[in-house]
Amino acid sequence: MKIAKYYLILIAIILLYLSVKPLYDSRVLGSKGNPIRILLTPSVDAQKLTNSADSLVAYLERKTGYHFTATFPTSFIAVVEAFGSGKADIAAMNTFSYILAHEKYGAKAALKVIRRDGETVYKGQFITRIDSGIDSLSDLKGKKIAYVDAASTSGYILPKALLTRNNIKTADEVFAMKHDNVVTMVYQKQVDAGATYYSPPDKKTGEILDARARVVKQYPDIYDKVKIIGFTEAIPNDPFVFREDFPEHIKQELIQALLAFQSTPGGRKTLYETYSVEGLSIAQDSDYNVLRTMIKSFGGDLEKILQKQAKKKK
Repeated sequence: MKIAKYYLILIAIILLYLSVKPLYDSRVLGSKGNPIRILLTPSVDAQKLTNSADSLVAYLERKTGYHFTATFPTSFIAVVEAFGSGKADIAAMNTFSYILAHEKYGAKAALKVIRRDGETVYKGQFITRIDSGIDSLSDLKGKKIAYVDAASTSGYILPKALLTRNNIKTADEVFAMKHDNVVTMVYQKQVDAGATYYSPPDKKTGEILDARARVVKQYPDIYDKVKIIGFTEAIPNDPFVFREDFPEHIKQELIQALLAFQSTPGGRKTLYETYSVEGLSIAQDSDYNVLRTMIKSFGGDLEKILQKQAKKKK
């Protein structure tokens, strides 16, 4: 009798455990019910970004055993606010967005991208059509210019600051939301000029690697039609960022997995096609102090830039 009672209690405990365990497992970070959320900034067309995300997620799941989801916010600011609303665990961000996410929500840089020939910095560039009659930044006075996004370091913040410092007032400005869109608008004469990122040509082959390269398949004559007329200061390369309270042991696993991913042929292809970069390296928050100094010296106010973007979109 006592033995039967003991077994009944044991069976009840086992049943209780089996009923509760799925609920617990569904809340564990990296489980099917609570996958690690990766946000990728809008940099290329949606289909290419989706394919790249699928490749990244599949690799990370095989390498770590965790579950992941990847989403594509419509703007740099949306990525920042995802950290504030608890909808992001990891994000590939641009430098300005990172500074803002760190300032507002404590997000922390863990990796940064490496460009061709080991470049750890990049610049903003001004472009225009060769037949536009515009040959220097001063010629942009009274012209219509396309920027990327109000939170784009190379595609708005530093180019805009450069024009302001030199008292160059344009007649109109629009946000194209992606670097390749800016190049396309310039090529199609929708605007007089545009601001995008610049990376120097490959040192060995001379291959052009700035934003114009993103549309060369659609417009094979892009280099003959669109020229560069000026540059901004150098900017630290974009980081991969984790939310402030992300578990440290999982973070270290993912850092190693991402570094391993960039060493594979498929990983290198994915990184290049998505962000025009060659690889990843370890980063820390202090790497971005130089940009913080730039923003302060330009009189930049992060919240005001956010507000300006919101007004532009209304």
